[in-house]
Amino acid sequence: MKELVVSIKDLKHNINQVKKYVNNISPDTNCTIIAIVKGNGYGLDLIKYSKILVENGIQYLAVATLDEALILRKENITKNILMLSVINNEKELEEAVKNEITITTDSKENVQMINKLANKGYNIKVHIKIDTGFGRYGFIYNNYEDIINCIKSLKKNKVEIEGIFSHFSIAYYKNNKHTKKQFDRFKKVLDVLRENNIDIKLKHICNSPGILNYPNMHLTAVRIGSAFVGRVATKNNIDLRKIGKLRVEVAEVKQVPANFNISYLNAYKTNKKSKIAILPVGYKDGYNVSQRNDMFMLVNKIRRIIIAIKSLFKKEKLIVVINGKIYDIIGTVGMYHVIVDVTEDSIKNGDIAEMEINPVYIDREINRKYII
Repeated sequence: MKELVVSIKDLKHNINQVKKYVNNISPDTNCTIIAIVKGNGYGLDLIKYSKILVENGIQYLAVATLDEALILRKENITKNILMLSVINNEKELEEAVKNEITITTDSKENVQMINKLANKGYNIKVHIKIDTGFGRYGFIYNNYEDIINCIKSLKKNKVEIEGIFSHFSIAYYKNNKHTKKQFDRFKKVLDVLRENNIDIKLKHICNSPGILNYPNMHLTAVRIGSAFVGRVATKNNIDLRKIGKLRVEVAEVKQVPANFNISYLNAYKTNKKSKIAILPVGYKDGYNVSQRNDMFMLVNKIRRIIIAIKSLFKKEKLIVVINGKIYDIIGTVGMYHVIVDVTEDSIKNGDIAEMEINPVYIDREINRKYII
């Protein structure tokens, strides 16, 4: 048995905390919350997670792939769904439009494809993406003429321009110069549009770290992903709870002698006769995998090196809870197994072990079990 346990109570708590915070602090009193459900619903199961969000008052969802959007439609989720990535394949774009997916656009060529579909009689809703310094999708922020002409072209073809947005690259830190620069660039785009009598309903740039660190930048909508699962890569100051624990059964318990090597690289050696428990979970399942390994600037890499060096001296340990008691994981994390020192207790095969894990990295094949 191996499953990711999701507490509905804690998830509802996080949804309510985010809604309360956004409603209380956003400059716009009717700020729209767009829930990001990409990556299999941040690892919580796209369908189950999305339904919980909708049941708790979230009116707008957003995905990164067309497949995700279509899965939600097949599950009869009728709420607004924003496709965050730009679709430049004509067949896929038409499939999105047929299923009433709100699409993102960022170029003259893409706008031409959208207009072509609009002329076939489709009702199309779009968000305009602006690249303010992320280097991914989006009109370059100071290409004002292209942005204006494309918007006018869409309107001429009766395409509804519901939103306009950009994306922060480093909102994880407060008072960051690049974040402020991105926001100023986006605001300038909005100002130029107003000067040309163009006002768009949903304006959004803040992601989860952005809503916490830059509340003055919320505008008329915000995009919430990691905050709902309680795993924001910044200080959590609104009492968010971490969602998701991995639960497995103890596969085997055995005795080993003193001075016996444990796991790869002989990373651990027993100092006495010991009893160990083998748990069928490893890095293939997403255990002990961290998104911060690839974040984001040189300073982060330096910090990780410093943390790694310190951990050698502090002997920081991974832990697991078996039958309600905390135990140390010994040795290295393998692809499929970890080993636990249970010398002092009568742990047996089949006992339940729980461990902290970021759901986004968990293998999709592992069952997601929602509990009240």
